[in-house]
Amino acid sequence: MIHKLMVDNEAIAKQMLDVQIPSYQIEAELIDFYDIPQLKDTVETVMASNETFVGYFVEDELAAFISYTDEGQVIDICRLVVHPNYFRKGIARKLVAHVLDEIAKYKKVIVSTGAKNAPAKQLYEQCGFQEMKDIEVAPNVFITLFERN
Repeated sequence: MIHKLMVDNEAIAKQMLDVQIPSYQIEAELIDFYDIPQLKDTVETVMASNETFVGYFVEDELAAFISYTDEGQVIDICRLVVHPNYFRKGIARKLVAHVLDEIAKYKKVIVSTGAKNAPAKQLYEQCGFQEMKDIEVAPNVFITLFERN
């Protein structure tokens, strides 16, 4: 079900975009901001990413993935995307739990999401993250930074 993704593989990078773009389009609608950088990703930019990607598969189909960077004592969750066909099935929670239990262990974990993205904020709070602050990333567009020790 949960497997590391080899993003240097063009076919896998394409599958990832097929999940990422619809997911971020939903977030863009929720937060009323359409310049989310991940909406502009290409196969090449995904393949060049320095993030580690872990996918969630339903049968043989990539349904969701999470990515992170390991900065020593801090794990930064960079992306958490679930294809809209798989919303509300607990997949995002399983991916966050995987990072917390298998990757982060005793490290601090940070993540951010659109300040108006209520479902994501609720998920992170339920996973033990604390809201730290809002950061303005564009005029009148804010992200909320969360932290979990």
